[in-house]
Amino acid sequence: QVQLVESGGGLVQPGGSLRLSCAASGFAFSTYWMYWVRQAPGKGHEWISSISHNGLITYYADSVKGRFTISRDNAKNTLYLQIDSLKFEDAAVYYCAKGVRQYRACSGSGCYEQSWGQGTQVTVSF
Repeated sequence: QVQLVESGGGLVQPGGSLRLSCAASGFAFSTYWMYWVRQAPGKGHEWISSISHNGLITYYADSVKGRFTISRDNAKNTLYLQIDSLKFEDAAVYYCAKGVRQYRACSGSGCYEQSWGQGTQVTVSF
């Protein structure tokens, strides 16, 4: 049974930083591309970043490029998202997602299973 458990969210001031984590279990984590997706209040899910199964290839949405860094530790079955220079528009619930097929190289929306856990809330405020 696939489980993805996000953590690390919180209340941060604009310009601040957070590191989100996603603990994965129930599947061969090291063989899947992984993704971070977010959902702001009243909006749909927005793809923000992808990482290849071995961590060597990464992609970012233009809205987060240069401020967010995706990474993974296959030994720990954990996905990370380092968020720097937070903006008000980054406030959302952040989810991780797994690719639809092992080793499938796919960078954006439509590449991942749309099965959401509880997510982790990021709030940006003074």
